[in-house]
Amino acid sequence: MVFNDGSRIWTTTVVISVLCLWQVLALPSSYSGSRDAVEKRDGGYDLPIQVRSIPRKLSRRGEVSGSIGLGNNADLLYTVPMRIGNTVAPLHIDTGSSDLWIASDRCTTNACANSPIPRYPRSSMRSTQTDVQMFYGDSTTGTFAFGEVALDTATIAGVAMVDQPFGVVNDTDNPVVMFGTSGIFGLGFPSGSKVQSALTNTRTGSLFPTDDLIAATYTDGPLLSRISMTGELQMPMFTVTLQRSTIDIEGEGLLTIGRLPPGIDNSTLTWVPIRLYNATEGGMRPPNFAPNEVYPFRWEIDIDGVYLNGRRLPDSTIPARNGMDSRRNSALLDTGNSILRGPEDVVNNILTTVSPNFDPDNANSLPSFPCQIPQTLAFEIGGKMFPIDPRDFIGQIEPNNARDCVADNLVSTDAPTISALYRWSLGAPFFRSNLVAFHYGNLTHPSVDPPRIGILSNVPDNANELLLQAVRDARNNGGNFEQTLELPPTGHVETEVPRTVTRIPPSATSETTYTLALSATDIGNGGRVPQATGGPTTGSENSGASSISNFVDSQRTLFSFVVLLALWSL
Repeated sequence: MVFNDGSRIWTTTVVISVLCLWQVLALPSSYSGSRDAVEKRDGGYDLPIQVRSIPRKLSRRGEVSGSIGLGNNADLLYTVPMRIGNTVAPLHIDTGSSDLWIASDRCTTNACANSPIPRYPRSSMRSTQTDVQMFYGDSTTGTFAFGEVALDTATIAGVAMVDQPFGVVNDTDNPVVMFGTSGIFGLGFPSGSKVQSALTNTRTGSLFPTDDLIAATYTDGPLLSRISMTGELQMPMFTVTLQRSTIDIEGEGLLTIGRLPPGIDNSTLTWVPIRLYNATEGGMRPPNFAPNEVYPFRWEIDIDGVYLNGRRLPDSTIPARNGMDSRRNSALLDTGNSILRGPEDVVNNILTTVSPNFDPDNANSLPSFPCQIPQTLAFEIGGKMFPIDPRDFIGQIEPNNARDCVADNLVSTDAPTISALYRWSLGAPFFRSNLVAFHYGNLTHPSVDPPRIGILSNVPDNANELLLQAVRDARNNGGNFEQTLELPPTGHVETEVPRTVTRIPPSATSETTYTLALSATDIGNGGRVPQATGGPTTGSENSGASSISNFVDSQRTLFSFVVLLALWSL
């Protein structure tokens, strides 16, 4: 899921320490209680991802746009449980946006109407007197979420951050809340955070220059960005793998925070740099303390080429809008997008190739083809091919029919424009076919430790044979492909909460917090972190986190010295 409003500013305020007045900024703290499915290993955390299915309508872009129901096909919402204050709720993980928000008990209209989701009680809200408006999607699938910025302790995978800013949403038409999900957990960069920019604007009265905007990431930024800056994690990163729950059920969804998943070697991933956005492209203006820096805006990477069944497809000739570069071909990696989206000319080329009778100009035409014919769409990234598993390319047109399938996981999207330079948005099918690692790098000085993405294909060599077997199994099952049990949208909150409580300890009484103060000098010098050249880094190369951690240690030592000196003088 991605913002569509072109805003490109982000937040900040430098917290200056004085020895006698220590502002309390909590480092992430680990609970000592039972974690159940949450596992902590060597400076990182593993959290299972749940999946929910919702009815899908196929949407296509072009002169003629429309929606066509496709029977039992489903959009998939991938959720993790999170505790915000005393509220435990499933939130949709979204690498295409940067904000954390949850529906409030005042949200009763639009998508919230009759939804049984857990809601955040406004009676316990610590308001910042700041309104926030968040917009998602492209020109044909846009949604909104309106509310206020509040502060509370947010806990994910046993890691807690006190005073975490988040949106308490009072009105939204976002469909996630209609299907058992209370909100969105945005995993994007601080530069895309509407919560952070709104909070900074309230506190400082302006978003320019951006010095305060950047420095306040530690206090006001997105949850994982804040955690990554503390040094608590082994590495400032997270990884996502998604499970397949239709056609041929396989895999386990997992969100890993702070390191690569167990058993995954860094050398097996293909690492590529994140596309940076300068100010003319809709990115953030550099601050005075780092005037030559260019900052990341989205989890966006370059694509070398797009292939269908081994044949390279011509690049899109659709011009970018607003004077942006039309030659560069990049992709947003977006878990909030349940399908694949690409340039209209390339998408139509793909669909008419797999389905010769498909008419892109006819809104009622479906790109159908025999289910047993594997179609392999692949993306060349960093010089290596990353295919979409053929089981993730198709959908079932109608019940009791395993002969005819449809390419319903691919639609067209907007041309590149300011603050949205990508031509492709690679959603859930890409994450079901690949393990993707997201490395923040140095958030204040990206040239010191650039942000990057690592990809490892999970598509087996016999994927075509597995599709054929799935088709045979479906025909033996009355013509229906297997699908995980769909949780009823009208289910009671009581049936939802136990699924999430078991993954986050129910009590925060064991929480341990640390006091921390950052100086303007520490933020402004880039942390003296060495340049990273590969994938994840450890130790002193922890992308700015180690400099903060060392600063904390030095401040604690200094504080202890002052206390001892005071006691000696008594």
